[in-house]
Amino acid sequence: MKKLVLGLAIAGVLFSCGNKDKTETKTETETEIKNEYVTFSGKITNMNSDSISIRAKGYAKRIEVKEDGSFSDTLDVSPGFFVLFDGGEYSRLYLKNGYNLNMTLDTEQFDKSISYTGEGAENSNFLADKIRFELDLFDINTEGMTIAELDTKFNEIEASMNQFIDSKSNVDPEVIDNARKGLAADIKGEKNYLADIITLRNALPKGAKSPVFENYENYAGGLTSLTDLKGKYVYVDVWATWCAPCKAEIPSLKKVETDYHDKNIEFVSVSVDELKDHPKWKDMVNDKSLGGVQLYADNSWKSQFVKDYFINGIPRFILIDPKGNVVTPDAPRPSDPKLRAMLDKELL
Repeated sequence: MKKLVLGLAIAGVLFSCGNKDKTETKTETETEIKNEYVTFSGKITNMNSDSISIRAKGYAKRIEVKEDGSFSDTLDVSPGFFVLFDGGEYSRLYLKNGYNLNMTLDTEQFDKSISYTGEGAENSNFLADKIRFELDLFDINTEGMTIAELDTKFNEIEASMNQFIDSKSNVDPEVIDNARKGLAADIKGEKNYLADIITLRNALPKGAKSPVFENYENYAGGLTSLTDLKGKYVYVDVWATWCAPCKAEIPSLKKVETDYHDKNIEFVSVSVDELKDHPKWKDMVNDKSLGGVQLYADNSWKSQFVKDYFINGIPRFILIDPKGNVVTPDAPRPSDPKLRAMLDKELL
């Protein structure tokens, strides 16, 4: 600012030259200030909270979101990857001082809708596009698939992912390198998850006696066992309060519950939250007005029912018939139209 004041003083003597110096000095000063922080603004539709948070190792920033969903703030960061949390779900973004980012988001279609414009937007858009691309690639129908066929499928997926990364020439090299380094782990994790499902279907085929849970805490009061529900179909949702994909299914689950409320079926949600998060479970059931039968597993991931159904990742959905036999140990999610087709066929 001292340079700007000095430029104004000189302007009285050298008018034309002073105007030029003034403009150049102001531009230089504004650039210096701008490069000291990230400008981050945007608009959120169907907001989950009155704030969002931006976090990384050793860094945390809370940004207030107005009632109309708009927000704006500045962040002083070291270049790198950050996690945005809107109160319901998470997304990664890449930030560097000097960026001027604007984000738009509809929380009801979180991954599909998140988008960025402005300086530096190409890097965070790449991260969002990568998630969307992976979700499409990993949407695999494993019905009747063998492990060998799954291996072939994931070789094709790896080639497609490499082509996707190679096509993004305008993205920061650090972001590209990070994507390449994480690719093998991403593919391995998803492949192992689907391999477990194939193994699960072989171990618990349709018609097999279902594993049971006994004396799980019922949010409505008392204890509930699977045998208490015999005589009805049971659609089991295994979830946890910290699981973003689980919570993303809540609106669809509520709709399915409403549409099938007069049918011979119970909708049972089993939380595998750790004991320390038991209060969070009770609060979320209340705050989100969760319906159906809300149960709390007796030993989190180590619960016998969880182990018997080979549950290593959530959400997991299970359909059991009125006799207590397995219909499928890996039922479609509430958001998947295949669930309604399955229920309509079973409930005829």
